[in-house]
Amino acid sequence: MSFIYFYLLILLNPILGQWWKLFKKLGLNPAYALIPVFNYFLVYKITNKKPFWTILLVFPGVHLVMMMVANVSLVRRFGQFSWSDTLQGIFFPYLLTHKIASSDKIEMVSDTNWNNARELEARKWGDHIVLFMCLPVLGHALQYVLSLVGKKDKVGKKTGVKEWGDSLLFALVAATVIRSYVFEPFQIPTGSMEKTMLVGDFLFVNKLAYGPKVPVTPLSYPLVHNNVPWVNIPSYLTIEKGTYFRLPGFGEIQPYDIVVFNYPSGDTAVYDPRIPDGLMGHDYHGIVNSEAQWQFKNSEEHAQQIDVLKKKYKAEGLAGNLDSMAEMNAWQLFIDNPEPWKAKARTKLASGEFPGDPSDERHGGLIFRPVDKRENYIKRCIGIPGDKIRIENATVYRNGKPAKTFDEMAFKWDVTNVQFTEQEMEERFGLENAPDGSRVDYQLGPVNVLNLSKSEEAEIRKAYPKAVFKVHIDQEAYFRDKNHVPTVIEKLENINIFPKDFNVNNTMTDFQEFTVPKKGATVELNATTIPWYRRIISAYEGHTLEEKTDGIYIDGKKTNSYTFEMNYYWMMGDNRYNSADSRVWGFVPEDHIVGRASLVWFSKSPYKGVRWERILKNVSQEGSFSIVELILFGLGIVLLFVIFKYWA
Repeated sequence: MSFIYFYLLILLNPILGQWWKLFKKLGLNPAYALIPVFNYFLVYKITNKKPFWTILLVFPGVHLVMMMVANVSLVRRFGQFSWSDTLQGIFFPYLLTHKIASSDKIEMVSDTNWNNARELEARKWGDHIVLFMCLPVLGHALQYVLSLVGKKDKVGKKTGVKEWGDSLLFALVAATVIRSYVFEPFQIPTGSMEKTMLVGDFLFVNKLAYGPKVPVTPLSYPLVHNNVPWVNIPSYLTIEKGTYFRLPGFGEIQPYDIVVFNYPSGDTAVYDPRIPDGLMGHDYHGIVNSEAQWQFKNSEEHAQQIDVLKKKYKAEGLAGNLDSMAEMNAWQLFIDNPEPWKAKARTKLASGEFPGDPSDERHGGLIFRPVDKRENYIKRCIGIPGDKIRIENATVYRNGKPAKTFDEMAFKWDVTNVQFTEQEMEERFGLENAPDGSRVDYQLGPVNVLNLSKSEEAEIRKAYPKAVFKVHIDQEAYFRDKNHVPTVIEKLENINIFPKDFNVNNTMTDFQEFTVPKKGATVELNATTIPWYRRIISAYEGHTLEEKTDGIYIDGKKTNSYTFEMNYYWMMGDNRYNSADSRVWGFVPEDHIVGRASLVWFSKSPYKGVRWERILKNVSQEGSFSIVELILFGLGIVLLFVIFKYWA
């Protein structure tokens, strides 16, 4: 449901609640109850002495909460404190307000006398309801623990339950506004940005840098992103859904900024109860591709095709291992028509079955996530809209020139003519191999494979001047050889790398040149170009795409061109050989951008303890706070606190 309906509810709420009659009982001009915004201003002022809380009605994410606060505060001004009154005030106050408006016996009451045991008892369970709604179970647990260590309720003071309820409500509202529109904490979960950002870095994401994105699904618990820990249930509701809108910010994304964004390929995920964060990887579409291949490999069609090819090869008198040749080339049947196998893969995953061999175990089903609730990723922006990007022998070229590299970026080298020891790698050169394999800086052997930053590379070259360094290539590309005829296996490997098309060859170290899509730009659509834009047209910009034998159809109309509706970005990890980034899942739409990584406020290695030297470290020259932003950021937080805690 669109935002407009919920803002309309906020505007109609005073009419549905017969506020004009309640205002008369409060000694206010009844006509004021029908003046939008001013009516809420008066309610907050006369009930909880916080008139400027009215401002919070503007913010999606807390607007409905603040409407509920107004309703509960208003009915309590007429002595309606019970648990049932409180629940009605929160969820459906109109029967209760009608009762108050229609009764000559219900009048305005004075502020609660905290010395009066009868008044405390009257509001006891209503206050418990508020505390529970703010922080289920944990709120009461914290209040109980503190009461045991000396902070017991005192005569004449608010009860602990009331104090905690008020404090938590303010904290959650403030946290939602700050987290949605100012900054958001983020933890580096993987090594894709090594060695610029390290696993265990905790940082602030500056949402003011590019402009705060108004939440698409604002009805969300403020302390978590998309999933409630331990119970593994969504932390948000989708009954209210907005469209993409971004408030003004300090600027736009610049090349080489370090950016946090919602994972583009995360529109669907698989809930896996065996995994700590409840997800079976993040790339559902990659899982579907793998499962589709498993389905084909274990099908009768595959076995029959192998038999057909073996007979054919024997009849042609071919030499070699005919079984192996037939098994490999039988995959052409899959390449020619993969969609039925993908459909089987999706059906299997949707039914709760795990990919691969049959099992009695079941996963928790598919999760369909809106844009703002997809997993947060962090990468460096290599290409902005309109840039031409290519990768050659692990070197990225932006608009024909080598892209800028940074001192802490990690590149792999094959190093020969030298022998290293593990002790030397660790103690002399500071390289690390994590015990869990999440970070591998060196693999020693006849050819030493080292993952090095610029400074580490320079140090080793200086220590071993006769060592031979060669750029490491995991997989050779063939697209530059115009005479190369790709094998069936090479075609299958192509769907692991963007644009995930059998006939487009890219690798992590060699990428064909392309242009990053720009809003308003028009591109030609044909069999060669459509693989690069399929997901943009269908998933990100919401059109129906059909590729037929007679041409390409968008929303049922045949066309040979397409005009982009959004800007897109090309994101890559600084750990170039160990990063699932745009080379795997493609372009990042502008509506997925969260903010700019700015400041490491804490860092702890999973296996070495606190990294004191990284605390309060700017991420880099590109992607850090400017002095002006830092000052305004600090003043803004202080101002928010003062206004809503004291002045408001």
